Order: sequence, then structure tokens, then C-alpha cells
Amino acid sequence: MATFTASSTLLSRRDMRFLLEEWLDLGALAGRARHSGQSLQEYRAILELAEQIAADQFAPHNRAADAAEPHADAGRVVLLPEVKEALEAFAEAGLLGATLNESAGGLQLPLVLGSAIMAWFFAANVGTFNYASLTMAAANMLAHHGTPEQVERWVEGMASGRYLGTMCLSEPQAGSSLADISTRAELQPDGTYRLTGTKMWISAGEHELTENIVHLVLAKIPGGPPGVKGISLFIVPRRLVDGQGRPLEDNDVVLAGINHKLGQRGTVNTALNFGDGFNAPGGQPGAVGYLVGAPHQGLAYMFDMMNEARIAVGLGAAAIGYTAYLKACKYARERPQGRRAGARDPASDQVPIVEHADVKRMLLAQKSYVEGALALVLYSARVADDAQSLEDERARQRAHLLLDLLTPLAKSWPAQWALAANDLAVQVHGGYGYAREYDVEQHWRDNRLNMIHEGTHGIQALDLLGRKVVMRDGAALAVLVDEIGETITRAGRQGAEAAIFAATLNESVSRLREVTAILSEEGDRNLALANATIYLEACGHIVVAWLWLEQLLAAADSEGPFYAGKRQAARYFFRYELPRTGPQLDLLAARDTTALDLEDEWL
Repeated sequence: MATFTASSTLLSRRDMRFLLEEWLDLGALAGRARHSGQSLQEYRAILELAEQIAADQFAPHNRAADAAEPHADAGRVVLLPEVKEALEAFAEAGLLGATLNESAGGLQLPLVLGSAIMAWFFAANVGTFNYASLTMAAANMLAHHGTPEQVERWVEGMASGRYLGTMCLSEPQAGSSLADISTRAELQPDGTYRLTGTKMWISAGEHELTENIVHLVLAKIPGGPPGVKGISLFIVPRRLVDGQGRPLEDNDVVLAGINHKLGQRGTVNTALNFGDGFNAPGGQPGAVGYLVGAPHQGLAYMFDMMNEARIAVGLGAAAIGYTAYLKACKYARERPQGRRAGARDPASDQVPIVEHADVKRMLLAQKSYVEGALALVLYSARVADDAQSLEDERARQRAHLLLDLLTPLAKSWPAQWALAANDLAVQVHGGYGYAREYDVEQHWRDNRLNMIHEGTHGIQALDLLGRKVVMRDGAALAVLVDEIGETITRAGRQGAEAAIFAATLNESVSRLREVTAILSEEGDRNLALANATIYLEACGHIVVAWLWLEQLLAAADSEGPFYAGKRQAARYFFRYELPRTGPQLDLLAARDTTALDLEDEWL
């Protein structure tokens, strides 16, 4: 077994095993037909390999990639050589296709295991790992919606690491309002399309890391329906390829600029021009693109990738918060400062700051946030496994409903509260936390993006309250309430403390249902959604309290510091965090209009 010099402050190997094996029963997935021939021992070995590659190949250049931002040279993006080396090691291990179907060149591993694998790399170096995670999402989407020829030509190239992938949605004038995109796709006699337009905020949009980049581009075919109903999806490679997928010539995709970011600087973020004539194939302007699926269905297809990316954002947020928490713990144990309250001898030895009550509070808050966030994302991935691989159709549909509702929470709750953990990690370090000498300032900057990209915090709130909790007459919310109710029943039989927490959670869930019904009544939709963000945050806290109760039950009969820490974090969440939701739900029930009534002249 290799010695992992950096892994002790990346993630907790012990917590990962607890979540996957003692709580989520990872081994049971090996018994399903989709994962026939796999085993828990194999899963453990793959996780150990992921940890080793993350520690040895990704973590060492995390600070260097942040300091040496990507830059353009003659229209090409220049990155640290370590980025390419790390991604090659990831690809050589077969991890780009970890959850991809075997028929498309993947390993067909469970999705929850794939998420656990990715967590190590997000914690080690999110800037470098973004190139891989985007590619994995692109490959999964194309494997689901592409033709067999497209899968063979593009997906297998991504799974092997010969190509990397992107998603090209936003435009300078449109932002998150995809109905307003203006990129056009003109049908050609040979069945291909020529695309013209500009895409903005494209992560990994240009580089020399692989022989090709597979851009997945949203565009409108002239004559199609207006708004989002007229959006189609296209494969637009950076370089055109022959029948064996080998690059032939540059496509008409040109780097228009690099966006300089607060964090996640190792991932180049670009503006791309499609079809400006600089590299027009055959002398004809327009970037060559290949339609995916049916015309005007592109947004529905892209949502598969977007939803996967949203859960990956939550996973990345949890991982970045987690590694900062572990580094804060390490610093607090090693940093002597001050003396215990009540100490009378000013010449007595200083104590490590971990012994001060307020530092304990900050560390315990971080623990409750990051371990709760990781539990939320891994649980969501486990539900996705059920939706994909359960044999019973009704059970699969039930899992689909639950996953639909959990997705905006799995994206936004970790993005908000793991960031809060990052903030506390800086505070634990004091002045050093605000300096570049320690990693925690970079982790805060890296994590700040996660409330913005792949659908802002507010957009996730509108999705949750405006769509997910009301779809099919509240069917998804009913599934969630049933699942929480089952946990409450078990907890009521566990012991006095668990029963108290169960009763508290039951009250919160009942109040959430009441408030949801009030907000779902016929009337002014703008008023109902005015405080959707408050609803998202309250619902997220209730769901994470549920998952802390689940962890408390899983740890109930076990002894030792690890399990004691789990129980203490659960206590903290129920006593300090869940009570936040009471005033929030009261505000929502009152349909408060304070924010809605604001006039811009008053600002």
C-alpha cells in the first residue's frame, strides 16, 4: 500500500468508508445486474487508487496552478505542464469512464462510487479536475442521447482521455436566460450544420491538453420555435476528425478571450467565437456541427448534463469545504495561543487553540456543514443508482422523483454551507488565514464560484419551489416526506436522544408541508416565488438534518472517537442549525413582500 503524504488533509478516508459502507450499503450495488461481476473489494481498491492519484498528481500543483493563471499565446491557451500530467494519470487509470457504460468504453461503476472518486480530486485540485469532470458529464450525456456513430466517434475518445469535453450554453447578452441565445445553426447539404455565434463563460474551452476538444453547443436552427423550445444541441469539435477519430484540420472555433476569476483559476474560462471565418473548413464560414437527437430538443438533452454538473458542483463544494475543515483542525491542534479560561498564572504554557471554546464551536460547525454536505451529495448519487439499476419499475420511478427534488438541494446547500465552513476555516487560522501562506484562503476563493455556476443559488430556488415540489401534484415532495418519515420511525425506537431529534425533525417536516401548500395555492405566482431562496435554504436544512439523523442512527451502537464525533456533530446540527428554519418558514407562510415591493430608486 502506498503512503499518501497529502491525503490526511484532503478528505477523511474513515468518513468516506462510513458513509459508503456503514450507511449507504455500497456493497449491495455489486449484486445488481448492471454491476454484475463487481465487488466491494474492487470498489475499495478503486477508491484507494483515486486517493493515491489525487494526492500524488493533483494536490502538489494546486497552489501553483492558482498562482500561474492560464494565458493566451498566439490564440492558444498555455497551462502548467503538471495539469496535463495529472489528467493523463487520471485517464490512464480508466477513471474518465468510471460510471460510463462498458459499451461506450467505461467501467460501469455505481454512481455513488463515482461521486466518491470525484470527491478526492475536487478536494485535491478543483482547477485541474474540472477538465475531467466536464468531460465525464459530456460523455455520459452523449452516451445517452447520441447515435451509435456519435458514441463511437466522440464518447470513446473522451472515455480514453484522447479528447476532453465542454458545455457551451451561455452567451454575453443572455447569461442564464437561455431563451435569449442567438447562436445559429444552418443545415448543410451533407447533413451537417454550420454554427455562428459567441459563447461566454466556457470552462476548459481552449487548451492543448488533448488532441481534441468536444464542444457541446446550444444553438437555434432558423425557422424553429421561439424561446427555449427552439434550442437544439450540437457536437462541435475543435478539430474535425477522420473516420478513426484522428484530427484532420481546425474547425471554425476561435478563442475570443480569457475570463480572469476570483478562484478555480487553474481551469481556463473562455469566450469562444463559432464561425468567425478564421479557420473556416473548406473556405466556408461557420463551425461544423453535428446535431444530437432531434431538432429543438437540445435543452432537454443538455439538462441531463446540467443536472449531473449541478450535483458535481455540490460535490465539489463539499470536498473543498471538507479539505479546508481538516486543515483548520490541523492548524488548531498545532497552534499554541492563549491560556484556558480561568488560568491564573500568566507565565503558564500556552494551549493549542483547539482547546478554546469558540474555536471548538467553529470547528464543530464546519464538521456539521461539510460532513452533512458530503452525505447529501453521496445520498443523492445513491438515489440515482436506484433510479438507474433497480429492477422494479415503480421503485425506479420513485427514485427518479426523489432525485429530481434533491438535485437543486444537492447543488445549492453544499455551495452555501460548505462555503460558510471555508469562511470559518479562515477565521480559525486568524490573520494567517487571510494570508497566502496557508491554503484556506484559496479554498474560500475556489468555493465561492459554486453558488454561481451551473445555475445560481436563486435559479435553483426557483427550480425547487416553482417546479420540483409542485410537479405531479407534489409527488416528489411526498416521496421525500415518506423517506424522512421512515427514518423518524426508526429513530423513535433508538433511544431518548434520537427520539427527541426525531420529534423535532417531524415538526419541521410538517411545517414545511404546510408552508409548501400555502405557497402552492392559486394566486400571484410572482408573490409565491418572491422568497424562493428562503424556501430553498429552509428545505435544505431540514433535509440535511434528516441525513444527520440517519448518520446518528448508523453510528448509534459503535464506540470510539470517530463515532463520538458523528454524534456530536448531529447534536450541533439539531441544536444550532435546524432551529434557523422556524423563522424562515414563518416568513414564507406570511407571504412577506418586503423584497418584492422594493423600487429600484430606493436603493
